Order: sequence, then C-alpha cells, then structure tokens
Amino acid sequence: MSQQIYQALRRGANAEAATLARQALAEGHKDTGTLSAAALAFRAIGERETALSTIDAAIAQMPDDAELHFLRAGMLLDTRDLGGAQAALAQTIALDPNQYGAYVVQAQMAIGRNDLDDAERQTKLAARVAPEHPWTLMLEGVLASRRGDHDRALTLLSTASKGAPDDLQVLNALAFAYLAKGHLAFAEQAFRRVIDTNGHPPLRSLLAQIVLQQGRPAEAADELAVLLADPAHATPSLQVFAGELELQAKRFDRARPLLQAAFAAHPDSRRATNGLLLLWEATGNTEETQAMLDGALEQDAQWDHIWIARLAMEAFGSEAAATVVSRWNTARPDHLPALQAQLALESGTGAHETSEVTARRITALQPGHGNANELLFRRLLARDPAAAVTFVEGLLPAASPQARLLLRRWIGMAQDAADRPADAIATWLACTAEATAQVGPPPAPTTPPARWPEMGTVVEGARAPAVFLYGAPGAQVDRIANVLQRALTEFRGDRFSTAVQDPFQDTNVPARLAQGAFTAEQVVVGWLSQLPARGIGPNGAVIDWIPFWDNAWLLALRPQLPHARLLLALRDPRDMLLEWFAFGAPMALRITDADSAAQWLAAHLSQIADIIEQDLFPHTVVRTDAPGEDLERLATRFAEALGVSAFPTPPRELLGPDRIPAGRWLAYREALAGPFATLTPVAVRLGYRQD
Repeated sequence: MSQQIYQALRRGANAEAATLARQALAEGHKDTGTLSAAALAFRAIGERETALSTIDAAIAQMPDDAELHFLRAGMLLDTRDLGGAQAALAQTIALDPNQYGAYVVQAQMAIGRNDLDDAERQTKLAARVAPEHPWTLMLEGVLASRRGDHDRALTLLSTASKGAPDDLQVLNALAFAYLAKGHLAFAEQAFRRVIDTNGHPPLRSLLAQIVLQQGRPAEAADELAVLLADPAHATPSLQVFAGELELQAKRFDRARPLLQAAFAAHPDSRRATNGLLLLWEATGNTEETQAMLDGALEQDAQWDHIWIARLAMEAFGSEAAATVVSRWNTARPDHLPALQAQLALESGTGAHETSEVTARRITALQPGHGNANELLFRRLLARDPAAAVTFVEGLLPAASPQARLLLRRWIGMAQDAADRPADAIATWLACTAEATAQVGPPPAPTTPPARWPEMGTVVEGARAPAVFLYGAPGAQVDRIANVLQRALTEFRGDRFSTAVQDPFQDTNVPARLAQGAFTAEQVVVGWLSQLPARGIGPNGAVIDWIPFWDNAWLLALRPQLPHARLLLALRDPRDMLLEWFAFGAPMALRITDADSAAQWLAAHLSQIADIIEQDLFPHTVVRTDAPGEDLERLATRFAEALGVSAFPTPPRELLGPDRIPAGRWLAYREALAGPFATLTPVAVRLGYRQD
C-alpha cells in the first residue's frame, strides 16, 4: 500500500493519496513504511495534526530510524513547534550522523532565528556529507548574504541554481540575494518563477514592491490586484498599499474603493488615514473625505491622527480650521495634542493673549513642552527681558542636556534684549564652545596663486545653469536658502542632512587642490558624478548650497565650470561674528574664544572680498543685513544670480526673523573691542562702516 500512496503523491494526486492512506490504516496496515507514507499524504492535504500522530506511531515501532525523525521534524516545523523540531533533528543526527537533510533543516532553523554561528556550524556538518550538493551551496550563500558578502552569496547561489534549477528553496534564496544586492530586475524574475511554481501569495506583495522600485507603479498595483481578488488576502494594509500604487499610477477610480475600504475597516491606522488624504489631494473629493473623517470621529474621538487629518483639510487660520480645533478640544478637554493645535492656530494668527493662556495650560500638563515654553519666553522677552531670564533659569534644572544648551542660548538672548552685552556674549560663547568642542576647527584659508587659471569659454546652451550658494558663519544664509528651496525645484540643501560624497563636501580638498594634489578635473567630475543621485539629471540645472568655501575652488571652477555662478550671502562681519556666537552656523566649526574666531572670520571674508574686488568669478552678492526691508531688490538679486529675467517677490515670512538685527554689533563695541578691531578692515572692504 505504501507504494500506491507514494505514486499518488508523485502525480500530485494528494486527495487520492490520503484516501489510500485511510484505507490502508483501516485495513490494519500499520508497518512503518505505510505509516510514513500515510503521514506524508496527510501532510500534503494540510491535516498536520493527523500527519504528526501518524509519524509518531511509526517512530513508536522503529525509534532508531533516523529518516522517521527527520520526517517528524519537518512536520513539527509545519505546526511552528520549533522546540520539538529541534529535538527531533537532534535525535535524527544521534541515530545517523550522515543524515544530511537533518543538518540542512537545523541550519535553516538557525538562520530563521538569526543564529548565524549555529547555522554555519550546521552547514559545515552538511558539507562534510555532501559538499557539492545544491542545498549546501544554498546555505553557504544565504549565510554570506546575511553577513553582507553579497557578491559571494550570488556566486554560490547561482551555482546552486544551476545544479538544481527547479528547486524552490534554492530559487527563493537566489531571489532574496539578488534583492539584497540591489539587482531588482533579476530579483523580479526569480520571484516570478517561485510564484509561478507554487503560487505563494505573500511573495506577490514583495514582488509588487520590487516592481515599484523600478518605477512601474501600475504594474505593481496589478500584482496586488491578483491578491486582493481573494477575500482571504484583502487585508486593510494591503488595500492601502494597492491604493497608494493606484494613486501613483493616476488610476484614481481604482484607488478610491481601496483606500476608502481600508479606512472604513481600520480608522485607527495612520497609514489608512494618510491614504484617504492622498486621495483627497489627488481627486479633490472634499465633501466625501470630510464626511468619512467626521464619521470616524463621531464613533471615537480618541484618534488624534484623524483630528490632524481633518484639520489639514482646512486653510490655516480659517474659521473652518478654528471650528475643527474647537471641536477637538471640546471632545478631549485638557488633551495635549488638541491644545497644541489650538496653540499653533492662536500663535499663527497673532492671538497673543489667548495663545499665552493656552501655552500655560500646556506647560501645566507638560512642564518641559518646548513650543509652549518658547512662546512664553518670547512674549516675556518682548515686554520684560529680566523676567524672561528668570523664567528660563526656572526651566534649567529639569531640562535634558540638549535642551539645557538651547535654554542657555535663550538666556543670552534675554541678556541681549536687556542691554547686558557682556553677560550675553559670555553666555553665548560658553554655549558655542561647548556645542562645537567635538567638531573640527575652521580650516585655514589657502594662499592665492601667483596667477589664476584663465576662465574657460562659455558655450551657450552647452550646459545647464549651476549656482553655488554660500554664506560664511553668521551670514544668515539659511534665510536665503529657505526662499530658494520654496521657489525652485532645482535647489539642493541636502548637504546639511546627508553628506554628499563629492569634493565640495570635504573641507580638506581646497588645500590639496592648492598644493596640486587634487586636480580641477577631479573636483568637477566628482561633483557632476553625484548629481544624478541627488535627483539632478546630467544636463539639469542646480542651485547647490555648499557648506564651506575657499577661493582654491576657483582653481577648478574658472577653467572647468565658467558658466556657473556664485550666490554669496553677506552682512556686516561684526554682526556675523555676533550671530555666529549666538546661534551657531549651518556647518559647525569649533570655537574656543572670540579672538581666534574673529581672526579666522577676517581671513575667510578677505577671500570673499577678493572675489568681489577682482571679479575672480561670476557672482551675485545678497546682503542679509535686513533682507526683508526691500523684497523687490532681493528678488532682483535672485534673478541676476539665476540668469533669469525676473524672480517672484518672496513673502516676508519666508525669510524668518532677524535673529541679530543689522547694526546690533554697535552695542557690543566694548565687550568685543578686540575681535571687532580684527574684523573692521575687511568690513570696510566689503562696504560697511569703519565704526
């Protein structure tokens, strides 16, 4: 009977095999061969517990049979009884040290629990029995991939696949290795083969992600549609994912039912709620979306993410937004997120008195709340700087080390507002020295060459415009960057969040370039090579905000990028020094004392003065002393830098506050007499007053 059962299994007639197994057992065939064949038949039709009890009956007859223990281990894995499976495998090996399959399964189990050392031990034992077996190579390849050696993993798994081209375990491992290496097209092909062979549903969702990463959202959505056709797989999370893909593919009619169904099933899901908002942004179905959000809030007002989504649908500061905030606070009185929304609304619309009341309610609930304390501090700063100092000093004991540094800067601001310049500069210098203690010192400016290289020839239309934005410490260049970032998709400020791997990110390159250890071609090619990774095409325009400047860069820019332009943020150097001490700089540089900082800044700005006076490179200077006072002039300077006929006049609020107002340095002439004396000559060169 056992042979008949095996024959049925080999044909894929699993139901027939199970029928034969039951018939054999009913007729009293209880030999180990029949029992093991019957166990495999029951396992094939999903009757896992029956399969396990049947194989146990076979082991009871022949407890020394290693193959039976190995079969039992596989069945225990089916039922997720990992401990039992481990014990069965150990018994298998104890009975037959050459039981290759046991080592393989134990290695796979170890990989599954991320015990790579044990997996390697089991793999070596398997290799002693069958070193060239595809499964041995598969295990070695999986281990290599897990340890980051993706090239070796692909070599091993490709060899294993050649030896067993139809083995699903090998093919599956190869697909994941391709994915880990980033070979998306090969991973896609491998996963499709696995799915076509066994139709494993969870892999189709992974396949959709791989297709999406290759820029084909519509095809990725089609893959998920196959899964969603089966109610057993139509989970809200999968519906959201599919809906997001349909939105990317601009198939809005297909996205709507998916995203709405996901939200209706799980309004507690932030992703489902966000999907509903994305649908609203894409289709403008305002009333429909508002109704769904409001309906969910009527059922349960505890979901803050839905209140936030509902508020996002109203114009900031509008009466409708105020109504939503009021509803939120009524539904959840003294609830921190609701009060935060109320504070944002009141402070953003100039309701100073009520915003103070709300801020105090927030700090009563959370004494260390940053936004609320900042609002209270700035209100005190405007009317009573001495009280502002006392207020901040009261916050210091309970503050974290990071927050304490910010609070000490606030104390310096209050001392400045109270006309206590000596105290303010002492506070700010101490804060800045502490904040920059672990970073590098400002690089010494390079010496200009005896002769600058000739400017290259500008070929009209040969290359897209390139603008390098730079501002020395204290120049408030971030205010200019904020305007450009809002207005131009070509703007890149990524260097301050993610280090770009090109020469302009490295402050050591200028000195090496001046010494001849770095060539102009290396600088420019290195910069150009990274533009695609930053979302700029090979011939695309770019406004690149660089963290550091030295005139040695001109050794590369003059001959190699003559069509480029510098956009330099500049203000009175003495105000710059004060700003640097008070608020730091976009790129942190070590400060130990006022005199050495002033000496470096004077030498650094002398290079900027050389560019302006000698017209060393095409440039535009934007004065940031008070940029909001003449917005039309500011727009004109932007247009000049960008080589366009006009630039829209920026809104005043985009420029942010005058942290250190123009001319504030005059109040510090005694406290910083020596450093200002160092800076005055270069200040005059740049067009500012002597004293």
